[in-house]
Amino acid sequence: MDDSKLPLIVGGGAGILAVVAAVSALTGDPKETATEAAEAVATKVEEVAEDVGDAVADAAETVVEKAEDAVEVAADAVEGAGEAVIEAVDETADEVAEVAEDAVDDAAEETVAEVADDAAVEVEADDAAAPLAALDLDNMTEEQSAAFDALVRDYLMRDPQVIMDAVAVLEQRQNQAQAEADRDLVTANLDALLDDGFSYVGGNPDGSFTIVEFLDYRCGYCRRAAPEVESLIEADGDIRLIVKEFPILGEASLVSSRFAIATLITEGPDAYKAMHDGLVALDGNPTEPALSRLASSLGLDVDAIFEEMESEEVARRIAETRALAQAMQISGTPSFVFGGTMLRGYAPIDAMTQIVAEERARP
Repeated sequence: MDDSKLPLIVGGGAGILAVVAAVSALTGDPKETATEAAEAVATKVEEVAEDVGDAVADAAETVVEKAEDAVEVAADAVEGAGEAVIEAVDETADEVAEVAEDAVDDAAEETVAEVADDAAVEVEADDAAAPLAALDLDNMTEEQSAAFDALVRDYLMRDPQVIMDAVAVLEQRQNQAQAEADRDLVTANLDALLDDGFSYVGGNPDGSFTIVEFLDYRCGYCRRAAPEVESLIEADGDIRLIVKEFPILGEASLVSSRFAIATLITEGPDAYKAMHDGLVALDGNPTEPALSRLASSLGLDVDAIFEEMESEEVARRIAETRALAQAMQISGTPSFVFGGTMLRGYAPIDAMTQIVAEERARP
């Protein structure tokens, strides 16, 4: 644009800026955006033309009245273009109006170009977002897949806590699903759990709440849980405990369970309870001398117990308990059944007490 036109479009500059600001704020459908932008530009151009026309009239009057002042101001503004400014001042008002009109036209052309550029950017943005908005995750193109992967990666890098939250939710859902499945297993095997006809029943035999424990005497967590289970039963007073002999840790475990079951058969439940506690606390392997000393310290018939250890009845009881554990999907010890809830593994007394309370509160 000719520098001589600059003073003439100052009055219309605010209008042009308003047009640009309005156009840049347009959103929505790209076609509608372009149409509305064009209409807005046409309207603003007319307004600017009117403003410039008024400015031209004022300028013409000022030129006639204060030509010398205008020449001086113009000369200072253009710095070295004084002669050109003097010639412009001598032009008629029509010539000045023509210059202003040219300036308006130039500005309008620039504004329309800017609108077109903005509309093109919006179209490109919409085109880029459209594939993601209606994305079929099972049938993505390579470009869509790459774009989707980049978005996901960027999101996770900005907020990695999302991964931990997702893992926590997954674990919660898995635990809930496991608990529901375990409750179904308890219901399906309830008779064998509560009344198999041979397992030891301790605590309060007439208690309204029952705990079933699958244990192995060589299991460290079974030994750790034993005093806590005892404390829970004593503190509550209304819990019946059923012990399931479940030797799974090798020959030493099997020998210990056979000796305990033989004691129950030959000496009765009280002797079994004493032997059970002794085997839980036994240091070292359950060798024949070690078992003999334990039985003798309890005043039991050692020979009768050893003889019964090899009986078919002892073997049958162990086999039936193993079959029940398999049906319950129990593969480790200790494993508990608190009412209708299974606890797979060790838990401190506070946790066990809470489970009992929650089970009792169930309708």
